[in-house]
Parts: sequence; structure tokens; C-alpha cells
Amino acid sequence: MSRTKNRGFQQSFSPSYTIRRWRLGEYIRLSKEDLKKGKDDSNSVKNQRDLLNDFYQKHIEEFESVSEYVDDGHTGTDANRENFQRLLADVMSGKINCVVVKDLSRFARNYSDAGSLIDNLFVQMGVRFISLAENVDSYLNPDSVSSIIVPITNVMNDQYCYQTSKKIRQVFDYKRRNGQYIGSFAPYGYIKDPKDKHQLIVDPEAAEIVKLIYNMTLQGETRRAIVYHLNDHGIPSPTSYRKNKGLPYSCAVSDNPMWGDRVLTNILTNPIYTGDLVQGRRRVKSYKVHEIEAVPEDEWVRVADTHEAIIDRETFEKVQALLKRDTRTAPRKKELHLFSGFLRCADCGKSITRSQSGKNVYYACSTYKYRSRAACSMHSIKHERLEAAVLFAVRQQVHLAVSYSEILARINSAPVKKSQSFRLDDLIAAKEKELAKITRYKQSLYQDWKDGEITQQDYRTMKADYERQVSTLSDVLERLTAERAELANGVDSEHPALVAFKKHQSIETLNREILIDLVNYIKVYENGNISVKFKFADEFRRIAEYIEINIEITISEIPAAAG
Repeated sequence: MSRTKNRGFQQSFSPSYTIRRWRLGEYIRLSKEDLKKGKDDSNSVKNQRDLLNDFYQKHIEEFESVSEYVDDGHTGTDANRENFQRLLADVMSGKINCVVVKDLSRFARNYSDAGSLIDNLFVQMGVRFISLAENVDSYLNPDSVSSIIVPITNVMNDQYCYQTSKKIRQVFDYKRRNGQYIGSFAPYGYIKDPKDKHQLIVDPEAAEIVKLIYNMTLQGETRRAIVYHLNDHGIPSPTSYRKNKGLPYSCAVSDNPMWGDRVLTNILTNPIYTGDLVQGRRRVKSYKVHEIEAVPEDEWVRVADTHEAIIDRETFEKVQALLKRDTRTAPRKKELHLFSGFLRCADCGKSITRSQSGKNVYYACSTYKYRSRAACSMHSIKHERLEAAVLFAVRQQVHLAVSYSEILARINSAPVKKSQSFRLDDLIAAKEKELAKITRYKQSLYQDWKDGEITQQDYRTMKADYERQVSTLSDVLERLTAERAELANGVDSEHPALVAFKKHQSIETLNREILIDLVNYIKVYENGNISVKFKFADEFRRIAEYIEINIEITISEIPAAAG
């Protein structure tokens, strides 16, 4: 009733209600979903245009002008449509004061948007709204806008979009979990199998470029240097390559023929190159909000070995570890320095930075250098001394690996091998005893609460604390048990940890490849000493324990594990 009264007020004072010749705006929309249903693009737009023009011709005496607004391939749940926004701008400026659509769903499928525009803004602006399918005409029949059919239709349109979106998500999720690739186009380096669009096959030409990018990264080239190399050598960017080959490509980047950092990073971080499908890393926020958001990694859908790998897993993991390091370069420099990303201050834990004075190169704590000299000390060390010390440490660890391998070969050739680890047995027994005690305490809590010895809040707090302790102890026990089982199975003299170091037996000088293979990080102390944290430290400890159990010599006769 109040709406009818408001319309009367507007009719008395707004001249737009007394105008008999309207400035008409015909709005046409076709969604991508309509196309997927098999409707022809041009005919669907043409059908709407024909209906609206037919209406205009039959009532031409009512209109002084007509304009057309077409959004082709846009969902009605999103108001951010180019020509829809142009229509609203023309309404606000007074260029048009009458809007006609084929039906309400063409105007908007979002219930709140449709209701707000039709029932509020258009009424306030004195704009006539006509929907042919529902016989809505806010000027000739004001009650038709207030009719129950309008909000019901808008709600039904909104619900239709919600259900459609839900079904599409369910189908996509099912395909992802079954190892089917659902992207619009194949990642660079692959093409879709002509026999099965959900299966990827290697594109040999592009795959070679992917391998080049990974190899250059491992050799110490910065991403900027790789981008320059690719562009300078005339290698087409992924988009240009797809375009030249007649393959599908993203229109959003179709005008950029050059390689860039973002494209390169996507290639270097995409596990699809290892032969695994990892999908669902991004998603549309909702069927109403069409913004793309990142998905937490634990929600990604991973299916292993769905297609041929271009990059082996070891290489991929090395590159991921490199990308996490602080490997910035000096301005206008393309090559990474030898220790870039490997040095840490032993006291504050921050990075150690490289400086050069003439021909002298030295390193110093970044906190001391850039933040505050009161927060940390300099921790300075010259490059020559650092390089020599790290090279010595690497050689020692390589020698240790060779020694362990020889001892293991002798142990494994013996008729009887011991596998019992008293250290692990004692640790497991202690943890099992502790777990049993915590479990008893947890079980007695309920009775203590019922007997009134503790409050309900105390019961809940203590119960949660005991559950956390149980979970932690269970994880520790699982790890220790697995470690004991590994010892029981013996250790191969060609254990991967030993092989990683043994292949560098002829090392003469350091390079980044060796550091990437063997070193986690290097700590620099204030007195100029260093400590090298090698990879496979836990594996070396277990190998040493296995040797100690199985050979009749003291541990002092075995070289101590570094790192």
C-alpha cells in the first residue's frame, strides 16, 4: 500500500510520469550457460532483439528515441556487466527513462539487485520499466511491479543460478578427484588429447622450453635473466605460442607476446609438470560474487601420475626450495651470487648480505647493516674465507658418505645383522608409558566433574589439553616406530642420502648446483666461524646408528656426521 502512495507522490511532482513520449533503452543479455545449452549465439541475441523491436514498432508513438544495450556472454548474477552499467549510467544522466527487457531473468538473476533497481531506483528516478514475458509495466500498470509475481520470479531466477552453480561445482569436483583435467586449455608444455579432452599429452616443442626454464633456474639464473633470455632469443610466450599453433588461449592476455615474471613463476611452481594433476587452486567466490580467490593448499585436489611428466620430482622439489630462498640480486644484475639465499646470522637468524668494496667481497648481518646496530652485531666474513670453509665442510661430508657406504657394504655382506636399537626401544617405551598416563588422567576427568571436584569449564579446558597431549604423543610414537622399522629392514649402501653426496667425490670448487643439492643453510657467527646445515641430516644419524649397532667398533672410530 505504501508503494502505491509513493508512486502517487512521484506522479504529482516528477515530470517524467507526465511525459507520453519516452526515451527507450532495450536491454539484451545472453549468458555463457545459454551457449552451453546449445543455443546459437547470434540467434539468441537476435531473438531478443526481434521481440524488443517488435514491441517498439507496435508502440512507436510512445517513444521519441531508442537505444540498444547488449551483454553477450555475461551471467545475470553479476551486475558488473559493461553495457548493463552503461544502461544505468544513461538512466542516471536522463538519456533514457524507459527500460524494456524480454523477461526479468535477462535483466538480473540476482534477487537483491533486481528488486533494488526495479522497486527503488527506477521508481525514484521516474523510470518506466517493462518486462514483456511477465506483463510488467510500471507506468501503465504500477501495481504490476508490486505484484507477487515479480519478487517470486526474481527469487526463482536467483535460486536457479544457485542450483546451477552448485551442480557445476559438484561435477567439476568429481572430475578433479577422478584425475580428469578440466581447464579451458592445457598448460604450456602440454596439449589436450584429441581423443579425450580431459587427458593431457606432452607437446614436445613447448616441453623443451619448460625444461630449459627449470635447468636455467638450477644453474643459478634469476627469473629476470631467464625472461630476458627467452625474449631475446625470440621464443614465443605461452599465449603467442598457443595463438600461432591454433590452440585455445586466454583472451585476457592475448595482446601480450612477451615473456614475463608472472608467467615464468607459474611454470616454475606448477606441479602438473611432474605428472600430477593439482587442481582447484583458485575458485570463484560465489555464484553472485565473481571474483577469483586463492584456495588453501590443503583443499587442493591432487591426483598422482595422471599424465607423462616433463620435469622429474627431484628437480621440481629443488626448484621449489630455491624459490623460497631470499635470492635477490643487485640492480641490473642477472646472475645470482654463489651463496645467495643460503646465509643466516647465527644470532638473530636474519639473512647475511653481500657487499663489495673494490675487489674485496664480504658478508654482514642484514639486521646490523640495515636496521639497527644495537639489534645485532656485524658477523662479518670475507668471501674467500667463507668459500674455503664451506668447500672443506662439503668435502668432509662427502668423505663421510663414502665411508658409511663402504661400512654398510661390509655389514650387509655378513651372514647375521643386528637391528635392535636400544635408544629407540627406550624412547618408545617411555613415550608409551607417558601416553598411558595421560589417557588415564583424561578418562578420570569426567568422574571428577560429576563428583563436583572440578567445574564444567575446568573439565572442558583440561580435556582439550589432554587431547592435544595425546595427539602429540601419538605422532611421536608413530615416527619412532617407523624409524625402528626402517632400522630393522637394514640400510642399503646406495641409500639416496649417501648417493647425493658420493656423486660429488671429485669436487674441486663450489658452485650453486652443489649447494642446492647438499646444503640447507649456512650459519655465520660473530667470530667469523660458520656451521653448515646439510640436507639428509636425519638420514645420516640413522645410518650412523645402524652402523653402531652392527659393527664391533666404538662410535669414535666412525667419522662424526656433519650438520
